[in-house]
Amino acid sequence: MSKPAAVLVVTSVDSEAAAQAMARAVVAERLAACVQVAPVASVYRWRGGIEEAREWVCQMKTTPERIETLTARIRALHSYEVPEIIALPVLSGYPPYLQWVADSVGEA
Repeated sequence: MSKPAAVLVVTSVDSEAAAQAMARAVVAERLAACVQVAPVASVYRWRGGIEEAREWVCQMKTTPERIETLTARIRALHSYEVPEIIALPVLSGYPPYLQWVADSVGEA
């Protein structure tokens, strides 16, 4: 399989303020080109029980080269004991957009 054109990294946090703070930090640090924040209702298994919570999903666009550093930064900013951090390859997309992602997370 060839290298992905870009990567979509997804995490969820417990408040809109935490989501906005994380989004601003990773964009300012050039770890993500863009972060979309959206509220969701989550149902999940945790410590033997079924939990329900309102969360905010952060979808971050980055490059394959930035995944490791972005993941470490998410961990440092995150309040959850076991945060969701999932990286999904973007196999293709609109070339000018993918170039913008690459340019946005490249050297300043």
